[in-house]
Amino acid sequence: MPYFIILLIIVVDQLSKFLVSSNFTQGDSVRIFPYLYITYVRNVGAAFGLLANYRWLFVVLGILAVALVWYFRNTIKQQSKFVRWGITLAIGGTIGNLIDRIRIGAVIDFIDTPIFPIFNAADMTIVAGVVLLFWEVLINERKKLGE
Repeated sequence: MPYFIILLIIVVDQLSKFLVSSNFTQGDSVRIFPYLYITYVRNVGAAFGLLANYRWLFVVLGILAVALVWYFRNTIKQQSKFVRWGITLAIGGTIGNLIDRIRIGAVIDFIDTPIFPIFNAADMTIVAGVVLLFWEVLINERKKLGE
């Protein structure tokens, strides 16, 4: 796993959240482009605000995910590039959001489009990582069907 990429994701995520939280108050919103706003909110739940106020559940799950990836790091290194990059992106984002949950009890979100609920850089890398993992599953299933 490229640990530098995980570190880069965490730094970009935390720096962007710091800049937003330092320059906005919760609920402030600024239009950047048509259909793209910076809107500062704190999400105490999971994606889309689900399971609000289950902070410690998310902290435990995040720590467990990081611990499992660390434990299986040698096995992960032997997997396809889709698996390696998927886990790298997902775990970097997980750590970024985990830092928020431990530090302030909520995740700082600020990227606002009319299509999706407000999200952050860590959320984008988690989604990208999961997409790569699903892609790997689809590729393997197609190979099995073709055998």
